[in-house]
Amino acid sequence: VNFGILYGLGPFGLKSRLGITQTEAKAIIDNYFNSFKKVRNFMTDSVKKAQKKGFAETLTGRRRFLKNINSNNRIVRQFEERVAINMPIQGTAADMIKLAMINIHNALIKNKFKSKMVLQVHDELVFDAHKDEIDDLIPLVKKLMEEALPLNVPVVVDTGVGDNWLDAH
Repeated sequence: VNFGILYGLGPFGLKSRLGITQTEAKAIIDNYFNSFKKVRNFMTDSVKKAQKKGFAETLTGRRRFLKNINSNNRIVRQFEERVAINMPIQGTAADMIKLAMINIHNALIKNKFKSKMVLQVHDELVFDAHKDEIDDLIPLVKKLMEEALPLNVPVVVDTGVGDNWLDAH
């Protein structure tokens, strides 16, 4: 529901996905916006800023230009409006993980770790960790990921250890 609403999913789309009535879907969406009052303002403000500036922007200043944000073609315009809402969220998350990766890479070198960062999967990082370094590696990675980009809300990082990716979850 959360991601669907942020992507512009309306009562009809939610009804179809959840197998409920359109009235029930509308009630869920209304309840969502009543529970998270600032979300609607964020969505509206994101579209207005993009219409005025011609781009959407992450918290780090990375821009995605939206040349059709003011199009007279409703379908084209609504797509760009969804991008204007989603890009700052997804783009900032992408910026955060990349900043964390740079900081972690540098810390591994500085502290002469044998462990290596081997893979990024969305908002996760996978390491080939030496067993004798795990107790030092986990708090270092957690701290650098949580502090990659200063925000007004806490960023909480969960960690896991295993012989493979599945076991680590």
